[in-house]
Amino acid sequence: MSTAVVNPPKERPYRKRGEAGFDKPTLAGLIMRYVLMALILALTVGPFLWQLSTSLKGPFEDIYSFPPQIIPADPTLANYGEVMRTIPVIKYAWHSLLVSVAMVVTNVVFATAAGYALANMKFKGKALIMTLILSTLLLPGEVTLTSQYLTIKSLGLANTLTGVFLPTAVTAINVLLMATAARSIPQAILDAAAIDGATTMQRLRLIVWPNVRGMAMVVALMSFIQAWDDFLWPLVVLSDPAKYTLTVGMQYLNSAFGSNPRVVAAGTMIALLPIIILFISTQKFFFRGVEEGAVKG
Repeated sequence: MSTAVVNPPKERPYRKRGEAGFDKPTLAGLIMRYVLMALILALTVGPFLWQLSTSLKGPFEDIYSFPPQIIPADPTLANYGEVMRTIPVIKYAWHSLLVSVAMVVTNVVFATAAGYALANMKFKGKALIMTLILSTLLLPGEVTLTSQYLTIKSLGLANTLTGVFLPTAVTAINVLLMATAARSIPQAILDAAAIDGATTMQRLRLIVWPNVRGMAMVVALMSFIQAWDDFLWPLVVLSDPAKYTLTVGMQYLNSAFGSNPRVVAAGTMIALLPIIILFISTQKFFFRGVEEGAVKG
């Protein structure tokens, strides 16, 4: 009795991402992609372009025309000159820079140390501390505004730049980001270093830091942007106009030039320009850090 040999069906080979047929959309899908990208671009970049255009328009140009005229008919820098004459932009920008740099340094140092402790060290109450840190993310900043101000005032730091940056010297989200990056380090390497006599600071400096510095760059950039753009807390803490940060100082333009949005737009662009320059110059490090954190975590 002969036995028929049945050849098993051939499995269909899987295509890798990027090969023909996997990411190749239909015509309708291609059109939809470009429509969505154009919509997202209009929602994100459109307001910035309109604000920039408004800041460059003269007093006789209509800024409320529809459709909006992005390219000014007669560009002028007079609005920027008016801002420079009205408020001490350089002084306020220096204050914002001091606060932002201090916040970057403290967040990188303290978040790295705390993240390493939560991810790689064993101690009692670690789960409770992690729960408390996570719970702070659920609270909006306005809830703790009064308690923070009373604490700063009791320390004698009200109306000082130190009082502006101290409550955000280390933030919960940055600690969690650094803990995620530190958790990717094999515990065996840290244990071997401890057996060889390495102290905690040596392990942190020689083993942990080289593996988490990509995420530290993300923390630094996010901290700088947060400190530079912060408005509510400096407005509450600072009462002397001579100590204002740039965002608080620009608020004066809304009251002094409320009827001239061109000058207000120019002030907004001045405050936004350092952030744009910083992100353009550091974007490769930022995305590299995000990618490393995503792969390791």
